[in-house]
Amino acid sequence: MKIGILKGDDIGLEVVPVAVEVMRAAAHVSNLQVEWHDLPIGRPAYDKLGTTLPDDTLPRLEKLDGWILGPIGHMAYPKVPEAVNPHPILRKNFDLFANIRPALSYEGIPSVHQNVDLVIVRENNEGMQPDRNVVAGSGEFRPTHDVTISVRVITRAGSSKVIREAFELARSRRKRLTVVHKNTVFKLGCGMFVEEAYKLAAEYPDVQMEEAIVDTFAMRLVMTPQKYDVVVTTNMFGDILSDEAAGLVGGLGLAPGLSAGPKHAMAQATHGSAPDIAGRNIANPYAMIMSGQMLFEWLGRRHNAEAALSAAARINAAMKKIMHEKHALTPDLGGTSSTTEMGAAVVEAIRTAS
Repeated sequence: MKIGILKGDDIGLEVVPVAVEVMRAAAHVSNLQVEWHDLPIGRPAYDKLGTTLPDDTLPRLEKLDGWILGPIGHMAYPKVPEAVNPHPILRKNFDLFANIRPALSYEGIPSVHQNVDLVIVRENNEGMQPDRNVVAGSGEFRPTHDVTISVRVITRAGSSKVIREAFELARSRRKRLTVVHKNTVFKLGCGMFVEEAYKLAAEYPDVQMEEAIVDTFAMRLVMTPQKYDVVVTTNMFGDILSDEAAGLVGGLGLAPGLSAGPKHAMAQATHGSAPDIAGRNIANPYAMIMSGQMLFEWLGRRHNAEAALSAAARINAAMKKIMHEKHALTPDLGGTSSTTEMGAAVVEAIRTAS
């Protein structure tokens, strides 16, 4: 496997190295050969090279199987053309159409709900977000000072791709899929999304599919998240609902994520770069570590590589162990350990379990 390391900004410089050490340990024990490539990106790249996305980064990523990307603090970038937000460029360039965001509760870790184990699969390249729904220009425009128009893009191809990804994921889990939409109002856009879901359902008779209107689903998610397995929805709905789901199990510190495409996948935690705690070695590395775990799992499935699947399983088991034992947890999880100490505990759990 060829995997890139892009540390990002602020706490990314702390949590990404910890996640990589965990991945290295799991790969070593599982006899998975990994070639690691460190690539510059974000504010450190701008300070050193004059751009947040160096010219050779995209060509180098193209040659890799996947990469781990730390949080990007683009809101604090200088307002100059060289300081772009790299994330949407990576997503669009490699067609990372599926944003996969699990929400998992742990016994003993404070959360609104227990016994939650669901995954929200969010369409990643269309929808309302203006930075991704057109090839050039913007999906928002203001014809007069008092009128702003935002365009929402839904395509059959984009809908079908992400729904198929969700069906495949559901088939590997508890075989239940919920399609979330608002076709009562968006009769054409959401209507097309639902149409594609029913077309694909015929190919997955072993998966039980249901549909839900987004506002009703948001209420049910708060009340009974335990009833859901895999959820698939459009871009903005998925962005909002996945943060809601994270809040039910303990917050964004427990919210890993993976953006997957036809050939590549990018491990990226849901949380931001948290400049207020950067440099203090107290950031929770859980989301970044488990994003790396998801990358190994995706690579294992895509390449039919048992060693990658084994490495993913070892990280998962080690994390469950330290969370269950409340061993070496960071302050936001109720512990007193540092970022590096929590990472070291996961590494030790991997090594001692082998």
